[in-house]
Amino acid sequence: MFGDITRVGANFHAMESLSNLKRVNGSIGQVQSRLSSGKRINSAEDDTSGYALSKHLQSRVNGLSQALDNVSTAKNVLNIAEGGYQSQMNILQQIKENLTQAADGALSADQRGAIGDRINSLLTEFNDINDQTKYNGYTLFEEPTMTFQVGEESTDTFAVNFDDSTRTSAGEGATNIDDILNYGAEVASTTYNGSQLGTGEQASFTYSEELPSGAISTFTGVTIDGLTEGADFTFDSTNGTVTIIGDGLNTTADAYTITWSGSSSGSDVNETSNFTLTANGTENTVLSGWNELDQDASNHGITVLDTAIKSLAKTIQQVGDDQARLSSKEESLSLGISNTEATRSRIEDADFAKEQMNMMKLQILQQTAVSAFTQSNSAPQVVLSLFR
Repeated sequence: MFGDITRVGANFHAMESLSNLKRVNGSIGQVQSRLSSGKRINSAEDDTSGYALSKHLQSRVNGLSQALDNVSTAKNVLNIAEGGYQSQMNILQQIKENLTQAADGALSADQRGAIGDRINSLLTEFNDINDQTKYNGYTLFEEPTMTFQVGEESTDTFAVNFDDSTRTSAGEGATNIDDILNYGAEVASTTYNGSQLGTGEQASFTYSEELPSGAISTFTGVTIDGLTEGADFTFDSTNGTVTIIGDGLNTTADAYTITWSGSSSGSDVNETSNFTLTANGTENTVLSGWNELDQDASNHGITVLDTAIKSLAKTIQQVGDDQARLSSKEESLSLGISNTEATRSRIEDADFAKEQMNMMKLQILQQTAVSAFTQSNSAPQVVLSLFR
């Protein structure tokens, strides 16, 4: 389109030059904004789809970065837990050494008692470690499950289970170390008419035998062949009940006979009943405390400690497995952050070499646009020559 130079009401070429100058100045301003901010997209207007995509990627980078911090926190928690379990393992190893020493026949009862006191003290500390292994107010071994957020999505979680570990429930297998006290020196166990007596009471047991009602109305006494009233049995004269006391009783006899004496309807009456009381294997006494530790319990304790050590070792192994998984997640998250940030940068960040090249081009265009505007703006002045 060409303007008419003889008409000065509208200078088309000057207006076109001015429009080009404004466009170039706007482009220079945009390039300067990119160079000053380092970003290719400074507002949604610059690239609407690129703006939306870059913000989504930035959100993912932020989430992954925080998840990476969470993984580091989780590893710290596991390190604290492992430290507590390792301290308990050291105690178990010490107790195993003490029990092996106490199982030696060269030691006296007092020496074993002293070792038992030492073991009890170590087990008290064993419980204290369970109660005092904490993180941020949480008693770790009393928490059934701790769940960590290890990703930028709601489902990216990592659950850790800690085993409660006390003297009565050590490690994954919940070994009761105090059960060692339930294995003292062996004593004879006894049966009555084929039934085990004193189950759970070790050497001490009682059993009652009552004559059928009506056979004797008034009881005057009772005898049992081979047993002594008061020491081996008691007699209730009101109903004839005989209570056999098995406290320390050890006999191989059988076919005992109980004879009741009394009267019925004015006549003297004797009634008898047979029962069997025989030795049948052995039982173990229950020690009342660690200060009563004996050689039998010490020997048994070695096996119990081996089980407890294996149980706690499985717990520590699980913590180690969790730590290995977290290390793998840490590496994966770091790689994900790097790749996502690189993608976001390619979309959102400015290419300085490219922008500087554009700046040089625009600066040249700016100068030529100014020159063209000046020339086109002064062109209508040629009309003045018509008035000379």
